[in-house]
Amino acid sequence: MVKAGHETDVSTLSSVWRLITQLAVLPVLLTALSCSRGTELPSVREGLLDLSDTLTLGLTRLAGTERICVFRSDGEGYVNNVLLSKFKGTYYCMWQSSLRDEDSPDTHVVFAVSPDGRSWSEPRLMAAPTDSCFVSPGGWLQRGDSLAAVLNYVDAADRSRGGTAWVCVTGDGAIWTSPCPLLMADGTAMDGILEQDPQLLPGGRTVGAAHFRPGLQVQPIYTDDPSGLRGWRAAGFPAGDGKPLEPSQFRRPDGVLVMIFRDQASSFAKLASVSSDNGESWSPTVLTGIPDSRSKQCGGNLPDGRSFMVWNPTGGKSRRALVLALSDDGVCFDRAWILAGPSDLTPRRHAGRYKTLGYNYPKAFVEDDALWIALSENKEDAVLFRVPLNTP
Repeated sequence: MVKAGHETDVSTLSSVWRLITQLAVLPVLLTALSCSRGTELPSVREGLLDLSDTLTLGLTRLAGTERICVFRSDGEGYVNNVLLSKFKGTYYCMWQSSLRDEDSPDTHVVFAVSPDGRSWSEPRLMAAPTDSCFVSPGGWLQRGDSLAAVLNYVDAADRSRGGTAWVCVTGDGAIWTSPCPLLMADGTAMDGILEQDPQLLPGGRTVGAAHFRPGLQVQPIYTDDPSGLRGWRAAGFPAGDGKPLEPSQFRRPDGVLVMIFRDQASSFAKLASVSSDNGESWSPTVLTGIPDSRSKQCGGNLPDGRSFMVWNPTGGKSRRALVLALSDDGVCFDRAWILAGPSDLTPRRHAGRYKTLGYNYPKAFVEDDALWIALSENKEDAVLFRVPLNTP
C-alpha cells in the first residue's frame, strides 16, 4: 500500500521512467532516420578504405593507368586548377600559373593543345591579370561548334571578396573572342565565379555551381541555354551542415543528381546534397562518412551510367593519395583503386605560399574510351592520368 504522502513521489517516478524509456528508444530512432537518409546520400563501403595505410589506403593499383605530364614548371613555380577538354579532334588543357604564390596578383591562365592527349604544345596565354584582379580557370564549356574557356577574375587585394565569371570562345581553336561576361537569366553578368566542372544533362540542361558575392557563397546553378553562356539561374539551396565549397556532381540511375562538396569547416569528410528536379532545387548539405582532405574533388558518370569520384580520401590534410571509386547506383561506392600515392610524387622544386604537396584539385572527363583526370602535382606541374574504361 502506498501512503498518501508519497503520491507525488510515485507520479514523479512514473514520469521519470517514461522519459527513460523514450530516451532508450531515441538512439534507435535516430539510427533508423540516419540509415533512411543515407539511402539518398553517397557513401563508401565499410572497410573499403584503410586510412591507417598512408601509402595505399589499403587499395590496389589499377592496371593500364597512364601518367602524362602536360607541363613541368621551371621558370614559373606555381601551377594549379588544371582542366582538360577535347574539341574538334584536339585536346585542350588550361591552368593558372604564377611565379611563386597561389592566387597572387600576377596569376594568369595559360593553355596547351595536343592531337592525342600525350604530346603537348608549349603553353600559350589565355588571359592576363588586370590592375585589380588575378585570373583563374572556371572550366570548359564545349557545346557543338564552339568551345568556351571560363575565366574567373578574382579580387587581387582580397580573394575572399570573390570575383566575376567571363568567357573566351572559339569556333576553330585558333581565334578566340575577347573575354565577355557569363550571363544570368535576367541578362546581368554573373556576380560570382564558376566552379570547374558543370555537367551537361541528357535533356540539354547544364548544372553546376558558382561562388557568389559578397564573399564566396556557394550556390548550385543551372541553365537551359544550349551554349551554356547565358540563362543561368540560382537553384534553391537551403542551409545545411558544414561550410560547403567547390562542388562537383554526378547523376544516379534514377535521375537524382548528387552534388558533393569540400567542407571548409575541416570535418575532413565530404558534404552532399541531392536534387530530384534536374538541379532546380537541392536538399540541405549533410555531412557524409566519405573521408576527405579538405580539397576539391571531381564526380561524374561513365558512359554505362556508373558514377565515379576522384579525390584524396585521407581523412586529414594530406593530398598525397589519388583515388578513383565507382558506384553502380550512385549511392554506395563499393570499388576503389589508388591511382597514385606518396611514393610516386616528385620532390618539390619551388617554394611558395600554399604549395601543397600531393595531387591537387582533380577534374575529369570521359573521352576516347578513357577517363581523363587533370590535376596539379605539388602545385608545380600540370599532369594527366588516363584510366581505360574497361575498369571492372
